[in-house]
Amino acid sequence: MATLGAAKFLLCFSIIWLFNFLPLCQGNDKWSNINEYKYPFIRKASSFESPPSVSTTNTNNGYDYIIVGGGTAGCPLAATLSKKFNVLLLERGGVPFTNPNVSFLDNFHITLADTSPTSASQFFISTDGVFNARARVLGGGSSINAGFYTRASSRFIEKMGWDAKLVNESYPWIEKQIVHRPTFSHWQRALRDGLLDVGVSPFNGFTYEHKYGTKVGGTIFDRFGRRHTAAELLSSGNPDKLTVLIYATVQNIVFDTTGKRPRAIGVNFKDENGKMHKAILGNDMQSEVIVTSGAIGTPQMLLLSGIGPREELEKLKVSVVLDNKFVGKGMADNPMNTIFVPLKKPVKQSLIETVGITDKGVYIEASCGFGQTNESIHCHHGLLSAEIGQLSTIPPKQRTVEAVKAFAKNKRDIPIEAFKGGFILSKVANPWSTGELKLINTNVDDNPSVSFNYFSHPYDLNRCVEGIRLASKVVQSKHFTNLTLCDRQTTEQFLNNTVKANVNLIPKHVNDTESLEQFCRDTVITIWHYHGGCHAGKVIDSDHKVLGVNRLRVVDGSTFTESPGTNPQATVMMMGRYMGVKILRERLGKFAGV
Repeated sequence: MATLGAAKFLLCFSIIWLFNFLPLCQGNDKWSNINEYKYPFIRKASSFESPPSVSTTNTNNGYDYIIVGGGTAGCPLAATLSKKFNVLLLERGGVPFTNPNVSFLDNFHITLADTSPTSASQFFISTDGVFNARARVLGGGSSINAGFYTRASSRFIEKMGWDAKLVNESYPWIEKQIVHRPTFSHWQRALRDGLLDVGVSPFNGFTYEHKYGTKVGGTIFDRFGRRHTAAELLSSGNPDKLTVLIYATVQNIVFDTTGKRPRAIGVNFKDENGKMHKAILGNDMQSEVIVTSGAIGTPQMLLLSGIGPREELEKLKVSVVLDNKFVGKGMADNPMNTIFVPLKKPVKQSLIETVGITDKGVYIEASCGFGQTNESIHCHHGLLSAEIGQLSTIPPKQRTVEAVKAFAKNKRDIPIEAFKGGFILSKVANPWSTGELKLINTNVDDNPSVSFNYFSHPYDLNRCVEGIRLASKVVQSKHFTNLTLCDRQTTEQFLNNTVKANVNLIPKHVNDTESLEQFCRDTVITIWHYHGGCHAGKVIDSDHKVLGVNRLRVVDGSTFTESPGTNPQATVMMMGRYMGVKILRERLGKFAGV
């Protein structure tokens, strides 16, 4: 249980962080003998030897597949393709295995709070003023997320045009290797019972399936609280045909533009020492560069490589390979709002295990507690997590260094309850509000400009209000009052407590707890389910090949028009396996062996 002294200590750290903005803390990236034995194909980018000469016509010594991004989709894709072909997987971050901030459930918030240049989590703020994070580590989002595992609905699979039989073969391939049944804490049990009391029924028990009602899903945290990421799926690959380079930051895709259609021939990447390298494809026309850099990284990579709106690219002096006005468009994020529930006794940290899937188009989940292991990386992380107090009242256009310092100096009222409480999460499914992604500059290390335009469509706002009403009823149920030992509070009291633990840069209003619509707008945060930017029929075709160019494909959440299921990681990992098998079968037929 946090004490007042601990709260002041963290607040002091928060102020120090605000003054310095980027704390100097990073993960331990040394290898153990076990990891070297299990993943002999993983090495630092500086070990790469570029070919002595690169020609657009003589590339016999190249790779069959170059995969840009060792994330949630990239790892299972690389492991699968390496069964038959030479694969190079390039990841800009390090490994998750020896970083305690990544490896343990107790350090979930610490990972997101680490904003140093080498952090596994790259901090960014959308133009909406909402704090966000994108992965910068092997395993991608599965290395920094809350771990919940649940499949997509059959409707989503049908909408994507995927082969349902192959989908149902690909999910278990993931589940057998890294997915576990959660321990099911008291907090999650209270949520389950509260949801059933307010009519989110039936109770579907423990299941990976997406079903209306209340259920317990899977998790990538085992019973000891250790995280199992998509990076572990690489152990299923062929070590003789798979090369994984970490700290390999791809700068752009290289094209041969001498023919009728541009064709990808390789990539340029920078190693951990800043040295540039070029990796090339073999001359087989079926060889490909496959971009799996996520909903932020993939449209950014296409734009940096010259595929996107001509006018935008020319402004930044990027050579235009293909004029496509749809790259970066249609970005969306599932907006989330929370209700903070104070506790009078210690509570064990619990991330998402239970979910209420409603017919109103909202999902209700819960988390509680705040942990940190002795082995975790200690840094001036402030309070930069997705669920507890953060810098809040300065609108983006007024966010000067002086304004931030003034805010930090005056911010003395972070409630102690924020350190020993829990949250009921309400998020809008399949938002109709969309935005866009644009380059700010040509430095791939910098975040692009991302707008989600939360609640710009009234339908999303209406569903948020329904979700907050439902979550309020759950919080006020006897199951939570028995657990928290607190007196029953009114909805307005709960909302007021939540507003005090501000979590974004959106200016607050005096009536933000009197109007649920205003509360939704003012307290919106992310749960990292952003998607879009490379939609089918606009940027890619039904086989995920980029329109207008040859030998280039996209396999990740940037292709989604909605986030699958209640949480996307299961489907993104499945997608990597699915597309790998599909590519092998199309290329080798009965000799694919999968």
